[in-house]
Formats: sequence, C-alpha cells, structure tokens
Amino acid sequence: MSNERRDPALVLGEEIGWLRALDHPELLASPVAEALQALEHTHPDLADQARVCAIDPSLSDTDALNEHFRLDPDATGNCVLVAGKRAGERRVAACVVRASDFADVNHVVKKLLDVHKASFLPMEQAVELSGMEYGGITPVGLPTSWRLLVDAQVAARQTVLIGSGVRASKLLVPGALLAALETAEVIQGLGIAPR
Repeated sequence: MSNERRDPALVLGEEIGWLRALDHPELLASPVAEALQALEHTHPDLADQARVCAIDPSLSDTDALNEHFRLDPDATGNCVLVAGKRAGERRVAACVVRASDFADVNHVVKKLLDVHKASFLPMEQAVELSGMEYGGITPVGLPTSWRLLVDAQVAARQTVLIGSGVRASKLLVPGALLAALETAEVIQGLGIAPR
C-alpha cells in the first residue's frame, strides 16, 4: 500500500461525489446550513464553492477519514473548541488548524483569549453549545459570541476539508470562506507541528 497522501477534493469527489452545499441543507447541521445561507448574501462567490458529501459516520473523526482514504492531513482541517476565564467571564474560541498540526492552546490561544489557563471544552459542552455533533464540529455556524481563530495556513488553502456539523457528511470549502466568516481572525502560527 502506498504512503501517498491524496487530495480530499479529488478523492472524495471521485469515490463519493461532491454536491453543492447550499442545495443540500439536509446533509448539514442546522447552524451550518443557516451560516452558509447567510454567507450567500455577503460572499456569494465563496458560499457557492462550498461542497458537501455524505460519508460513513464511523469515519467522521479526521484521523479515521484521512487513514481510510489516505488523505493529505495538510488539506483537512480540525476545529477544536477552547475556553478560559478572566475576571469571572468565560471566553470561548474555536480554533481551526490543519489536521497535521495541533492548536497552540498553551501559548497563542491563551494569549489571544487573555486568560491564565485555556483548555479544551468537554465533549458534552462542545456539543450542547455548538449545536453540532461531536466529530462533526465545524467553524461554519458556530455562535458569533465566540472568537473564531483560523490558522493562516488553513485560510490560504484553495480547498480544505472540514466537518459539516454532523458525523454523516463533510464539507469542502475554500480557505477564504473560513476567513470570511463573521467572527473569523486569521492567525499566523496558531497551528504547530507535533514534536
């Protein structure tokens, strides 16, 4: 078996088939479909490029999907939810990094949130607060009260594979779409390579 890592846009397009996401809200979590519809009014060119494909829900976790289809982890994005407190105020950020990287929670995120300690949201809270399924949480459609931190390497990609808010599908979007989301901040060095 080859160790070659393949482009998700091509592989999933050939093996499953991409659909225009705006035409298939049934494949998306409600907040995701609503966010794409809103984006259609402000950035129609970007919203029109969003694609969705149905997948086996058991492959929803990024590592499982990448391994099964031998996808390039640089072309897939992970969205992790991080929180911290400052003066009793809870501050939440969604961090989007390449699947080949980790979000630099202890330095970059902590500094941006201006908190003493930042940690990942527990699964139950992540699901409840996002309105999305665990393993499908995506930056598209998250609460606008949260900060959305997008690694510059993700934002610069022509396409990036991300969650759809549900485990049974994946979204393929231009990195520029993520950067265009209402609360998005493109951050250099948010993603760090594993040691």
